[in-house]
Amino acid sequence: MAPDRRARVQTRAQVVAEEEEIDLNESVQDERKKLIDAAGAGRSSMSPDWLTQLGRLWGGKADVPVADAKADDIKDLLGGALFKALYKWMLESGPVYLLPTGPISSFLVISDPAAAKHVLQATDNPKRPIYGKGLVAEVSKFLFGDGFAITEGDMWRVRRRDVQPALHKSYLDLMIAQVFGPSAHHLAQKLEYVAKSGQTIDMEACFSQLTLDVIGKSVFNYDFGALTNSSPLIQAVYTALKETESRSTDLLPLWKVPLLSNFVPRHRKATEAVALIRKTTEELIAKCRAMVDAEEQAKFKEEYINEGDPSVLRFLIASRVEVSAQQLRDDLLSMLVAGHETTGSALTWTLYLLAQNPECMTRAQQEADAVLGADGSVPLNLEAYNKLKYTLRCLAESMRLYPHPPVLLRRALVPDTLPGGYQVPQNQDVILSIYNIHHSADVWEHPHDFKPERFDLDAPAPTEANTGYRYIPFSGGPRKCVGDQFALMEAVIALAVVLKQYSFSVAPGHDPGMTTGATIHTANGMFMHVQKR
Repeated sequence: MAPDRRARVQTRAQVVAEEEEIDLNESVQDERKKLIDAAGAGRSSMSPDWLTQLGRLWGGKADVPVADAKADDIKDLLGGALFKALYKWMLESGPVYLLPTGPISSFLVISDPAAAKHVLQATDNPKRPIYGKGLVAEVSKFLFGDGFAITEGDMWRVRRRDVQPALHKSYLDLMIAQVFGPSAHHLAQKLEYVAKSGQTIDMEACFSQLTLDVIGKSVFNYDFGALTNSSPLIQAVYTALKETESRSTDLLPLWKVPLLSNFVPRHRKATEAVALIRKTTEELIAKCRAMVDAEEQAKFKEEYINEGDPSVLRFLIASRVEVSAQQLRDDLLSMLVAGHETTGSALTWTLYLLAQNPECMTRAQQEADAVLGADGSVPLNLEAYNKLKYTLRCLAESMRLYPHPPVLLRRALVPDTLPGGYQVPQNQDVILSIYNIHHSADVWEHPHDFKPERFDLDAPAPTEANTGYRYIPFSGGPRKCVGDQFALMEAVIALAVVLKQYSFSVAPGHDPGMTTGATIHTANGMFMHVQKR
């Protein structure tokens, strides 16, 4: 019997959050912390022990080991660092196991590179699609609509084909010079006061603001001004992101019933946030379309770029692809949300790991000095980026230890057999635990150690393909992240710029903690001391 219910859990903290109003005029830092706290690990009135026993009645006859979830695990499973509980069960049950979540519902958890490769390559495969987005699409549609991040089948293939050319080499080179570099320097200027005052600063908030500014300029030619301002639009982005995370773990999915959803404060606030984001996006699209229509352009070429406005929005409108304003809006929202959150988290944990390993920070700073020049006069461009090899390996090793996202969700569209012979019934929800693969002693030597040198400086940068899916930072297969090179360049340039000017150390006694979501967030911020070099 194939399971047809989705696994959902909800903390009391989330219930409390539904009764509270969030002040959109508070700072970005406070807003993010409040949103994270509202969905953090909490207590539950149900024990996973009886859920496991009920689940065994359904899944016990299968050849897949069943996780023995105990009551002590509930704090990790419910809204906290879910990936840590999945890792614990991997150690107990093996790289492929069943996680029952009710009498007839479960997740098949995969922590094996070969099995992960199989699932990812069979997701939206045009020849034979075996897996789909499933739960991810369900909980994200309110925000992304029909954006290419969650659509499937022919619609997804058409939209990805139209969007991907916008991220061409000339565009990325211009982004380094006009957006990545200047935004990183803006952050460096902000840190100067902190360094002089001796105070600490939440670098997670700083990197989140930086990446929001970058994605706004590069995708929309819109300046959020997040590094210096707080605005309702910025808060709306965070509110919408948190709602997608909360929906994936709701025991009672009231958001599926519009009439009931309207009475839940959390859902109303999310609806208002998405309305504001969409309204702003639609206004930017209309403005850009009017500008393009007014120009006397030469015939559009695949690498068309307007140096005054090199945004993805400008490219897509100038390409004259037949697409509705709503579809264009949804595609751009996919880039806005996905491109901002993941890169900010990657930068946060990379700096944390460098602070824990000062010899690695010193080496990265020496590389920044050599590549950017003693006085920082060397232009930031694609040539400079390609020389920042060690900095890139630091980022890669950080994304191995703190992958973003730590898990990928899929759903079997048809019955399937994994490498190793495990049977997957139709409609089975699957968790690909990237965190488990990246931390498995069967896959990596010294898996918990930060060792950037494990990735050869003279070899190509690590990808899922050249590591045999032992390392999956940007997913893989047909649904691999379309903006992987964009994210790497943005993060490497930001690290090089700030490390050239400053050294960082975690504030004494501060524990950042971890909580799950679309990415791995801190539970308490990433407060650091900043010292001018």
